[in-house]
Amino acid sequence: METQHVPVLLAEAIEQLNCKPNGIYLDATLGSGGHAYTILKDNPQIKWLVALDCDGDAIKQARSRLEPFSHKTFIFQANFITLRAILKELAVKEVDGILIDLGVSSLQLENPNRGFSFRLKGPLDMRMDKRLSSTAFDLVNTYEASRLEHLFRTYGEERWSARIARALVRERKKAPIADTVHLSNIVTTAIPPAHRPRKIHPATKTFQALRIVVNQELDNLTKVIEEGIDLLAHQGRLCIISFHSMEDRIVKHHFRKSTTRYIYPDGVRAPGRLQAGTLRIITKKPITPQPEEVSNNPRARSAKLRVAEKV
Repeated sequence: METQHVPVLLAEAIEQLNCKPNGIYLDATLGSGGHAYTILKDNPQIKWLVALDCDGDAIKQARSRLEPFSHKTFIFQANFITLRAILKELAVKEVDGILIDLGVSSLQLENPNRGFSFRLKGPLDMRMDKRLSSTAFDLVNTYEASRLEHLFRTYGEERWSARIARALVRERKKAPIADTVHLSNIVTTAIPPAHRPRKIHPATKTFQALRIVVNQELDNLTKVIEEGIDLLAHQGRLCIISFHSMEDRIVKHHFRKSTTRYIYPDGVRAPGRLQAGTLRIITKKPITPQPEEVSNNPRARSAKLRVAEKV
């Protein structure tokens, strides 16, 4: 039976995208097509939906799901940092809205062969795009302790990063750390029992950090925000759903940076004058899931939707 991913903040994201008749929209993280399907179903007057995803398995499922709308849907297996090239290929100069969902899909989490889950035994992979050369196995088994510590502290915000890094280096001397459960057990044991988190699995932050680095997620997020803002039409909206604090900070920073800026005459940084930016922030505070959604889909609990509009 195929795993069906439940899209997070579905109604809120579609409402905020504010689709217009004859508009062109971009779903930059298609996944299995949950958001895209609703965009197309609820907005029959839009001209096109362009959809990207780097995961080939997700693309197959989405193509089947979106078949009723194939006449107005263009699907590409590609990382969202290539969106400018994709739109150029379609001779599209600007779009009326962009949706980006930064979450890991159920399709990925519940397939043990993908290596994303600390609960299911599988190879240490974690590549969203199987065409990438480096896997989590490579990081865990080749990075020196100091580099692993930096990775876990910076990208996982893991308090016990040094202990975990030392434990991994110690254990891999016996044999390569090759599967997710082995890694999960090492991480759990490295954290003092009294300090192991109760609300999340002890290996959650370590797995998050490895996944972020394998897929270059934060660097790519910065790039896609900058490209997305540039490619939006007037009054076009950029809607981004994030799932952890680092992503949310990047989105918040870039939105704010693009709203206003100081212009300094002749390169002198005083006194300067304030000039209107390229964006208007729609969500002063991020939109979060209602309790009912979190109850039905616990993976939605940390989701935050931020929206900005091109001016």
